[in-house]
Amino acid sequence: MTPDILYRPALDAARALRRGEVSSRELTEALFARIDAVNPGLNAVVEQRREQALREAAAADEALARGEEPGPLHGVPITVKECFDVAGMRTTWGNPAFADHVAACDATVVRRLRRAGAVVAGKTNVAFMLGDFAQTANDLYGATANPWDPARTPGGSSGGSAAAVAAGLSFLDYGTDLAGSIRIPAAFCGVYGLRPSAGITPLGGLQPPGPPAGPSEMAYLTSVGPLGRSPRDLRAALAATAGPQGPAALAYEWRLPAPRRVRLAGLRAGFVLDHPHVPVTGEVGAALSDAVDALARAGASVTEGWPEGLDPVGDAESFGFHLNLFFAYQQPGAEGGGSLAEALGQERRRMAVRAAWTRYFGDFDVFLCPVNFTAAFPHDDRPFGERVIDTPEGGRPYSAQPFWTAHAALAGLPAVSAPIGRTEAGLPVAAQIIGPLYEDDTAITFAELLADVTGGYEPPPTPDDRWAVQHTGSRP
Repeated sequence: MTPDILYRPALDAARALRRGEVSSRELTEALFARIDAVNPGLNAVVEQRREQALREAAAADEALARGEEPGPLHGVPITVKECFDVAGMRTTWGNPAFADHVAACDATVVRRLRRAGAVVAGKTNVAFMLGDFAQTANDLYGATANPWDPARTPGGSSGGSAAAVAAGLSFLDYGTDLAGSIRIPAAFCGVYGLRPSAGITPLGGLQPPGPPAGPSEMAYLTSVGPLGRSPRDLRAALAATAGPQGPAALAYEWRLPAPRRVRLAGLRAGFVLDHPHVPVTGEVGAALSDAVDALARAGASVTEGWPEGLDPVGDAESFGFHLNLFFAYQQPGAEGGGSLAEALGQERRRMAVRAAWTRYFGDFDVFLCPVNFTAAFPHDDRPFGERVIDTPEGGRPYSAQPFWTAHAALAGLPAVSAPIGRTEAGLPVAAQIIGPLYEDDTAITFAELLADVTGGYEPPPTPDDRWAVQHTGSRP
């Protein structure tokens, strides 16, 4: 087993297992040793199932020895966001009131990951009740740090997921995304994160402890998806977990459509790199501009401009309305749902936005834009309304961050957060790749092609390397 295997993509680890280069038991033991060494400083992995995981790893090795056909993630140790039910483990959503709640069965995506061969090693930290899109902290488990700079946030609410994958504490993680809770942490920690098309990944086993909630179409803004070190891992995890559940599974099946393009030459990419309403910082803008230039040099057709028929500021505000409507439904009696007339008008707007994107993707394959206006910023435990993000260009409202993630969410489109570079301080910068509805692999494959010209995931620096970056400006 090579020392760097804990930083390799999940599919590379699965291939090493099949070739006999390492056993699942060895890999899982190495992962737990890495957690022991690194997690105390990050607080990314908050629950572990060591004995069960090691037993499952040994069983995976025995299955390979018998010649059984392995799944795509056979024997690979992974983690999942704390809010997903895992049988025998606590599900608390970071809320001390639920500290004693133990799940009786696996969430649907967890069960499907197991079916693909994955070994669930533990759970990763969340923002309290998943209520923060840019930080991960709660009174039960504490705060999670960014592996690139522990003084900074890893993003939220899937910050534990992104930090664990980035730092070699997990080969793959599964998170949730409502207002950017997969994409922002992936961007801040320098890994890949996928918000799948609306409705294709099942939500069973994702709810706060309490009486089971019935199915609802009000989940149209909620998406659950993978975080990994390569786009290939996102594809494998999506293929393993997507598709209908319950009675719907008796009526139809799901498949992942093939990508539109498999090379940059001839690919049609639209892009927007900034907006005066929520301007990006100079460092983020420079990395995005360099990425677009690299695409053009590689033969892609790049065209600047928003899709016709969209009003970016108004659409972001509409997303905020739908977000409040979602919370009003989840918490009966809560304010913020608006009148019936307002709700109908905003629903018409949502579907008009989706139609505009559909027309746009008749002429373009993908749309490139920022994930956030800033790279990871220092931890801030002040109340939401008092938080301000300091940037070289001045202070920015904390609440402005979901502007860039709102557009894919409002239309239900697949979106990948892909690392494309770093700031002078060594912090990751990402691009958001929005793809056509239900054509998730078009966005995933574009992320692969983008990595060929901009670079992809890189391990965070060691503490000594981090000191060198801060004091000399050199990069590891």
